[in-house]
Amino acid sequence: MSRLFFPSKFGLPIMFKILLFFLFIFLSLVSFGQFNDSTHHHFSFASSGTINKTQETSSYVLTNATWYEVNKKRIGFNAGASWIYGQQDRKLSNNDVSFSSNLDYLKNVQKLYYWALLNFDESYSLKINYRVQSGIGLGYTFVNNPALNLVVSDGFLYESSDLTDPVLGKDVYQTVRNSFRVKYKWSFKNTVILQGTNFIQPSLLSLKDYILKFNNQLSVKLNKWLSINAAMAYNKISRTNRQNLLITYGIAVDKYF
Repeated sequence: MSRLFFPSKFGLPIMFKILLFFLFIFLSLVSFGQFNDSTHHHFSFASSGTINKTQETSSYVLTNATWYEVNKKRIGFNAGASWIYGQQDRKLSNNDVSFSSNLDYLKNVQKLYYWALLNFDESYSLKINYRVQSGIGLGYTFVNNPALNLVVSDGFLYESSDLTDPVLGKDVYQTVRNSFRVKYKWSFKNTVILQGTNFIQPSLLSLKDYILKFNNQLSVKLNKWLSINAAMAYNKISRTNRQNLLITYGIAVDKYF
């Protein structure tokens, strides 16, 4: 439990980073609170876990994620945080924290729009001591109706990272990446929902240096704000030759206001 409150070898305490994230959300709410009644807000929280214990082995993984989104006619902002913690036979397997924020301009008024993002990650399982990404680009909405939404975007990211290379050890570097994203959401009578966000991010300096991030989720609504869901998350970093795959199920709170 002390890892939550005191600095780890990755830098700042996890709880301190979570507090910074919610401070960021609060400041965003204050800024967007100046908009009129046409502003729409969306908050979601999902939690899941798996515990396996036998006479010989034991393991568990806990996954928590929160997301906040606010949209006006010409501009939209969203931010999220996730934390995955796990142990295998009393040895740490996951301690992965991620914060992300995204700004879209003209997405709600035309098919072609502009975006900017800022991401921060640290991951025990992927050997990321820290990774910061910031960038801009273009997006295009192919389909947007109550049953189906399909968006493709592409742009450039500046990345500053501190990784643990399996051969060389500590690896601190900067690079520029192309970031290609496919985002979709399919809904059946607003009860069964399949959605996902998938990234391919190769470095412009070396095609052998790439990042894959796939997140897909199936949800079944129990009522307007509560769902049961199953999710699959896959991440790979070629530079550290590390990857992880998490398949989880649990509950989610989803609120529009």
